[in-house]
Amino acid sequence: MIRADDPFDTYLLRVLCILIAEQSVSRTAIRLNQSQPAISSALKRLRVIFNDPLLTREKNVMVPTERALQIARNAQAALSALDNLLVSDDRFDPATTEQTFTVAMPDYLAPPFFAHVVREFRRAAPHARLVAVPLSASFDYEQALSEGTADIVIGNWPNPPEHLHLSVLLEDEVVCMVAQDSVHNQPGKFTAQAYLGAAHIVPTPYSRDQRGLVDSGLSTMRVHRDNRVSCPYFNLAPSLIPGTDLILTTGRHFANYHAQHVPVAVLRPPIDFPFMRFYQLWHPSRHRSAAHMWLRGMLTTASQALRNLRDMRQA
Repeated sequence: MIRADDPFDTYLLRVLCILIAEQSVSRTAIRLNQSQPAISSALKRLRVIFNDPLLTREKNVMVPTERALQIARNAQAALSALDNLLVSDDRFDPATTEQTFTVAMPDYLAPPFFAHVVREFRRAAPHARLVAVPLSASFDYEQALSEGTADIVIGNWPNPPEHLHLSVLLEDEVVCMVAQDSVHNQPGKFTAQAYLGAAHIVPTPYSRDQRGLVDSGLSTMRVHRDNRVSCPYFNLAPSLIPGTDLILTTGRHFANYHAQHVPVAVLRPPIDFPFMRFYQLWHPSRHRSAAHMWLRGMLTTASQALRNLRDMRQA
C-alpha cells in the first residue's frame, strides 16, 4: 500500500535510533553533526507521528518509553535493510565511501592503537565517518552487533560468544604496575602472599556477565585479591598509583606505554596468569562485507602499535 502522507524519512529514523541509544539530545546532535535545536525539532515531530513521548526526563536522564524501545528495534532493522539496498559492497572504495563505521571499544588498549586507526582512517577514507563508542556494563554489545549499531566490538573477555566471529588483535602477558618507591619494587619483596595481601586498583568491569581474566584466574586458584580502589577509566588508573601502595594488574603493552609518562615500575606478577587475548568481534551477517573486511583489516594493522609497546624493554 502506498501512502501519499507517509511521514517517515531516513533522517527521522536515524535520529530516533540514536536518541534511544544515547538518551541525550546533545550527544545525538554530536553523533549526527547537527545542532541541538535540530534534534529537538526532530524529536517533536517523532512524538507527533507516534503519539507517544518516546523519551521522558527522570533525574536529568532521558529514559525511553516501552513504545520507543519497540519502535527503535523496528526502525533499526528498516535502516539496515535500506543501507544494504543503497550500498553495493562490490563497489566499495574507501577513498570515496561516505559510510559511518562504529567501533565499540574499552580504554584498556593503549592510546597509540586508536591513534593509528584514526590516522589510517583519515588517509584512506577521507569522506567517511568513524564513531568510537565506549563499552560499559550497561552496553549490550551482542545486541549492538546484531542490530548494526556497532560494526566491531573490541574486548578481552575470557569467553566471547561462540555465535560471533572474532580475530585476535594481540596476545599479551599480564604484568603489575606499582609506584617506583613501593615496597613491592624491592628485590625479593613481591611474593604471591604479598600480592594477595596488597591493596589493588581495579577498573570498573565492562561486562556484567563475565569476570575479568585476573579475577577469573585467581578464582580458579581459590584465592582472591583486595580490590580496594575502583576506577571508571582504565587509562586514568596508572596516574593514581604514584605515592600509594596500590597494584594495577594489566597487560604489558598498556603498562609499558604508561610507564613512559607516569613514575611507576612494571613488574612480573608472582602468580602465573594466562596470557591476555585482545580481539575484535563482529556479527556473521557482516562477515563477507567488503566494507567490513576493510575495517577489520585496518584494526588488525593498527594492533602492530600494541605489539611494539609489548616488545619494549621487559621488566
